[in-house]
Amino acid sequence: MAHIIVVGNEKGGAGKSTVSMHVATALARLGHKVSGLDLDLRQRTFGRYIENRRDFMRESSLTLASPTLCELPDVEASTLRPGENMYDHRLSAAVAELEPDNDFILIDCPGSHTRLSQVAHSLADTLITPLNDSFIDFDLLAHIDANGEKITGPSVYSEMVWNARQLRAQAGLSAIDWVVVRNRLGAQRMVNKEKMERAINNLSKRIGFRTAPGFNERVIFRELFPRGLTLLDLKDIGVKQLNISNIAARQELRDLIKSLDLPGVTADF
Repeated sequence: MAHIIVVGNEKGGAGKSTVSMHVATALARLGHKVSGLDLDLRQRTFGRYIENRRDFMRESSLTLASPTLCELPDVEASTLRPGENMYDHRLSAAVAELEPDNDFILIDCPGSHTRLSQVAHSLADTLITPLNDSFIDFDLLAHIDANGEKITGPSVYSEMVWNARQLRAQAGLSAIDWVVVRNRLGAQRMVNKEKMERAINNLSKRIGFRTAPGFNERVIFRELFPRGLTLLDLKDIGVKQLNISNIAARQELRDLIKSLDLPGVTADF
């Protein structure tokens, strides 16, 4: 049975699709069979990433280890029983088809609350929530006082994850391993950064998630998107020497894969 990784965050701009593509590609390069589902049916950044990769390989006659993009199957409304939701069936049918033949299924959720995203969270063995290092993004997880010190309550997203955990427990499934990935961390030890670190550490104990290092802001991520490439592909396409920023970004990815602690995975790249 495939291990299901869900990348979720109801706020846009946190780097979900960048994390999704790099994690999926890293796992494929490590020899695992990986399929991806993009639940942002309108923007489809993760899906476009994989399509761009496929097109680039065809045009350049290269073969690169890659995740397989899968689409949600259509479901006839006439087959639904009263009260059943079509999107539930589309996602469950896709996962059921992919589970026997894949090591990992990575599901990239939209930056908003949708029925598909809600169902996907309940399917997650590992939930990755990318989070920019700011209190604006922290508000996605919990509300905090004006001083940035005292947590006053959980957010609607944290409550959704809690509900997903309850559904899994009722179904007798293993608990969700929730990993909050801190993106765009500043290099300097600023007061705001230290407050964020304390707030996240306190919240992780209260609502039960782990933290992992993510990616700094780098131009290379945007530059590689039209070709569907990641940092791991640079040498394969003829880049003989990586610059310092690229080397640092590769190390960030290696640290992230290690921190996820996925079954049967070692970050040997």
